[in-house]
Amino acid sequence: MKKSPFTCDHNLIQTVVKTIVRHDMLTPGDVVLVGVSGGPDSVALLHVLVRIAERLSFSIGVAHLNHGLRGGASDGDARFVAEIADALHLPCHSARREVAAYRRTRKLSPEEAARSARYEFFEDTAVSHGYNKIALGHHADDNAELVMMYLLRGSGPAGIAGIPPVRDGRYVRPMSNVSRRQIIAFLSKNGIGYRIDGSNADVRFTRNRIRHRLIPMLQKDYNPRISHTLNRLADILRAEEEWLDPLVREMFERCRLKGSVDSVVLSVPELDRIGLAPRRRIIRMAISRIKGDLRRIELAHIDRVSVEMLAVSSVRTKTIHLPDRIRVTRTDAALCICRESVPLRRMSLSSSPPDYDYQVADVPTHRKPTELRIAEIGGRLQFSMASVEDVDGWRKTSPDTAFFDMAAIHFPLTVRNFRPGDRFTPLGFSGTQKLKAFFINNKIPVALRRQCPLLLSDEKIIWVVGHRIAEKAKVVASSKNLLKVQLLLA
Repeated sequence: MKKSPFTCDHNLIQTVVKTIVRHDMLTPGDVVLVGVSGGPDSVALLHVLVRIAERLSFSIGVAHLNHGLRGGASDGDARFVAEIADALHLPCHSARREVAAYRRTRKLSPEEAARSARYEFFEDTAVSHGYNKIALGHHADDNAELVMMYLLRGSGPAGIAGIPPVRDGRYVRPMSNVSRRQIIAFLSKNGIGYRIDGSNADVRFTRNRIRHRLIPMLQKDYNPRISHTLNRLADILRAEEEWLDPLVREMFERCRLKGSVDSVVLSVPELDRIGLAPRRRIIRMAISRIKGDLRRIELAHIDRVSVEMLAVSSVRTKTIHLPDRIRVTRTDAALCICRESVPLRRMSLSSSPPDYDYQVADVPTHRKPTELRIAEIGGRLQFSMASVEDVDGWRKTSPDTAFFDMAAIHFPLTVRNFRPGDRFTPLGFSGTQKLKAFFINNKIPVALRRQCPLLLSDEKIIWVVGHRIAEKAKVVASSKNLLKVQLLLA
């Protein structure tokens, strides 16, 4: 790696080093993938990191994704980035992605599609080539504009907290405390060229109107340091969010009754005991866990659940539908939030989810587990075998893991969903019980009952998956070999 072609110790470099140290962004031995678009921000970041890499003992590679959105200009950006990397003797990883098509298949806005494609490319490149950090060129003015955009949308603290300097211990933004003006001055002083993306001046986009019209007006007429003020607000809220997050997770676990693939069941009495603010956060957390994100989920949706559905002290069953196939069902004691495998409007044509029935013929060995994918619930069951001496903690497992005495079961096993008239003998009981009664007694919402997998041996239910095993298949003192079954995300 060749040093960047400037020698002056610009203030920007010192600011970047302080930011890296303050947030523990980079440590000796890190292998850093730098996202470079060709614009001033990422080009400045690359040159600064090259300059300080030897001092901080990390190595660098360059990543560039051609979005294919600006025709020849996009191709010119790719060539420009490759030339920079070559001049600095750095590995350059580039790819082309037709974001317009990517956007259509995923039903995203142009900005969301470009961002999603870019991050997928960064992740794939990092994994394939051994990079453990990904550095991006976001700076203080970027963050101020984003905070203002979220303020105008009426977002909550998490949105107004802005762009974190470090995310997931992997993505780092060393220029978080550097302004756009400092970046341009740095590039100009050192004679470093960069590319200009004309779309950044297009005021049809909200972000650009904030950058070119609103922020300058606020600087001129209200607060010359508005960007600094917005960044300070973001810092305060980010610290508050970091403090609150473990508290909310603890409350979430207290409220959670059950959970399976694509579902969370919460205790209504526990939710009633807490205030509206933590209740909203718990509902958001539940939806985020099963959906993977909170796109299209607005405050109005959260309040339909956290306020309207919980306002009535007693209710037989109440169901509402939220975007992206999220179904929320309320009973007297339980609130079930689940994501359906098909659109809810199609499910409404049928009174219940489709039946499924699978056979598990292969007996697992100590070295070779067996897996069964259950398409109807978007999950899979993994079967493995171990001797009782090799398994610690089989008496205390999560709801999605169960152990059975291999001597008490026979292959092939059956995995299917609920049928009318099903009965089993729950662990600790001597007689059989109707499965419907078991569901009712354990406050399992109707919306989850037909999705819940049942594991059968010799046509007898040995596990209501995620809830209770049967007495006949339990591990006993004389057990030698155990069958371990886990319910996993697909």
